[in-house]
Amino acid sequence: MAETYRKLVATSISTDFRKAAEVVEEERPRPGPHELLVRNRYAAVNATDVNITAGRYDPNATLPMDLGVEAAGIVEAVGDQVRQVEPGDAVVTSTLGGGYREYHLVHESNAIPVPEPSPEALSIMVSGLTASIALEEVGALGHGETVLVTAAAGGTGQYAVQLAKRAGNHVIGTCSTDEKAAFLEEIGCDRPINYRTEEVDSVLAAEYPDGLDLVYEAVGGPLFDTCVEHLGRHGRLLSIGYVSEYQDGPEKVTRERIYTDLIAKSASIRGFFLPHFAPHFEAHMKKLMQRQRSGTLDVRIDDKRFEGVAAIPDAVEYLQSGESMGKVVVHFPEAT
Repeated sequence: MAETYRKLVATSISTDFRKAAEVVEEERPRPGPHELLVRNRYAAVNATDVNITAGRYDPNATLPMDLGVEAAGIVEAVGDQVRQVEPGDAVVTSTLGGGYREYHLVHESNAIPVPEPSPEALSIMVSGLTASIALEEVGALGHGETVLVTAAAGGTGQYAVQLAKRAGNHVIGTCSTDEKAAFLEEIGCDRPINYRTEEVDSVLAAEYPDGLDLVYEAVGGPLFDTCVEHLGRHGRLLSIGYVSEYQDGPEKVTRERIYTDLIAKSASIRGFFLPHFAPHFEAHMKKLMQRQRSGTLDVRIDDKRFEGVAAIPDAVEYLQSGESMGKVVVHFPEAT
């Protein structure tokens, strides 16, 4: 077994992921008393990767800075105080800096056992949990309502569409191609909107005059403004991200304060950041995994394949291009 491994680190602070990232090699670590040494098999690519290299999560971070977040792999060694996990077990992990590396040293409390280290389990770990917890614990997901999901064919949007539909709601989803619109129909979306061929504002005004009850919003920018405008009475908007502004940073705008849109409709905007909801991870993970195994949850993995640590900047740029459909995943080689 090799005594060294490769990982990706940021050597500068920049929203240009490729410019900031560098592949380095270091000695394979040994687990402490409550730690696991995991051989990563898959790592998830996220829109927020550029926020990490830009230092937006931790302005005081020191360089070089480990990159990547969630990963799925096989436990190769455990500390002498670990009791619940054994070498050979499959786990998924989600720790800042723990994804874009061949080996990952993680505290046992930050690893969730899964049947196998699959891209599907990896997708559920963050993208699925984000949708499930945000909708149920923060968004007050009900039934018989009108729900809009932006970036609906993406890694987390695909879950939001299905969960909202299974709860008995009418679901609208925005996307950028006819192929993505067809995929959304496959997973239960009642009204896909290809924003390149239709204006979202016009569709909502014409077809949903009573407004939206719940919005799962990940894009930001003008689309966020449109969603706020079309909230109905008691409407809730879940803001889980603003991918349209990640590259250049948040846009500065001059307009009326947001309460002028909300008070007249008793509407609300609710921010969501997954790490703040760790106590809910295990229950929601089990539920989503059970649905995936039973065939009642379609977990779509993007077809484009990326192999190894050196391919990660390509994968990040592919995701940022808007071409992906489903979760983008990087594959790491098996142990030799």
